[in-house]
Amino acid sequence: MVVRMRSTRSHTGNRRSHHALKAPNLAVCKNCGAFYRPHHMCLACGFYKGRIVIDMKARQEARDARIQAKQAMRRAQAAEEQAENQAPAGVETSAETTDTSQTPEQK
Repeated sequence: MVVRMRSTRSHTGNRRSHHALKAPNLAVCKNCGAFYRPHHMCLACGFYKGRIVIDMKARQEARDARIQAKQAMRRAQAAEEQAENQAPAGVETSAETTDTSQTPEQK
């Protein structure tokens, strides 16, 4: 079966001619010299229109502290799991103490 209102290749190409991506326009920060999007704050130093909007140094320090705390927690959990896996041979676990050979009626 033939499509009744088929678009030609040239018509499809003409329609798609505006679909290309453009490179973003970037401005240069007057404080640190980094590139940033126009009408947005600088992501490197936190300045916008000559005044500080976000203290990026404090934000980075808080992020580093949060990451270090998370890593310490993971190390502690790994050490705890390793200690559980290497339990002494004389210690019985809860699975070994239950007797599954007898049914509740036999007990």
